[in-house]
Amino acid sequence: MKILIAPDSFKGSLTALEVATQIERGILKAAKDTEILKVPMADGGEGTMQSLVDSHNGEIISQQVTGPLGNKIKSYFGYLAASKTGVIEMALASGLPLIPENELNPLYTTTYGTGELIKAALDKGSEKLIIGIGGSATNDAGVGMAQALGISFKDKTGQEISFGGNQLKKIVDFDLSNLDPRIKDTEIRVACDVSNRLYGPAGAAFIYGPQKGATPAMIEELDSNLYYFAELLKQKLDIDVQNIPGSGAAGGLGAGLLAFLDAKLEKGIEIVLDAVDLTAKLDGVDLVITGEGRLDSQSVNGKTPIGVARAAKAKNIPVIGISAIFGEGVENILQEGIDAVFNMLYDQELAAEKNTCKWLQFIAEQVMRTVKLDF
Repeated sequence: MKILIAPDSFKGSLTALEVATQIERGILKAAKDTEILKVPMADGGEGTMQSLVDSHNGEIISQQVTGPLGNKIKSYFGYLAASKTGVIEMALASGLPLIPENELNPLYTTTYGTGELIKAALDKGSEKLIIGIGGSATNDAGVGMAQALGISFKDKTGQEISFGGNQLKKIVDFDLSNLDPRIKDTEIRVACDVSNRLYGPAGAAFIYGPQKGATPAMIEELDSNLYYFAELLKQKLDIDVQNIPGSGAAGGLGAGLLAFLDAKLEKGIEIVLDAVDLTAKLDGVDLVITGEGRLDSQSVNGKTPIGVARAAKAKNIPVIGISAIFGEGVENILQEGIDAVFNMLYDQELAAEKNTCKWLQFIAEQVMRTVKLDF
């Protein structure tokens, strides 16, 4: 029997590869002769870089960049040498976890460090980029990112603007002539799982501003600035970013990547499925096991288990889902290609990594014992 194990990470506990390894160990306890293929997965959010590096024997490279508050921080990007692909998680350079809660303020935070990661990936030899843009602390429409790559944004005095979402309305002109020339020859795919437009009631500032520390007054200012910037892009580049779903992702970084780098916004799980070539790996597989830390009603919204299940079902392969815990609406995923689900919640100490490994192995063993039953 051949089993493909393709889980997401159990966030805060195990990487996707570690999850797959524990499931493998459990299966082999019940059936030592099972052929197993491990494919670490992700959906474009946290853990995507690690999963793609693990699945491609890539490397993680450290890089000093400008953090969201303008200070220097240590960040990372992934490099997949075989395909010359750089993998970037913007949250590692411009994300919420990098700022103390009492210092959150999207009027001043910048995506400059994300641009520096892009440049570092190009310096490494990347000809393709995969950029995950979840978890941002910013609302600067990607202007900081663009500045790091050579684009100049001038105010009415001819001076370069500084960092932050409060600077957008100061821009009277921008110059793309010094944009890193390698960008035009680089395929850039952006993992974007939200459809919010740049501005308006469902835009970047109103929907995501509060979690980034914006007060109601700040939100009004940020939204007005994003509107102004969208009109400027329309005037200067003849591109209407407001009409593109996802332009408001990551405080408008989606719009900046579209407008300045000619990037393509895609569903994160689709990017990862393609990057790991899951469809080809499913050939000859008898059973697929997938999962994530929590299976619930949100799992159907572009999450790893459903993406994997749909790929497997296209080849009529049965799918089992494993998670640490179930949440409300978990039954809904049984309508989306997963045939059965199991969770491993046993005691309150489960959060400890050693217990996660123990009970993940245990539940995988029980799954395999069930599969082996001959009625």
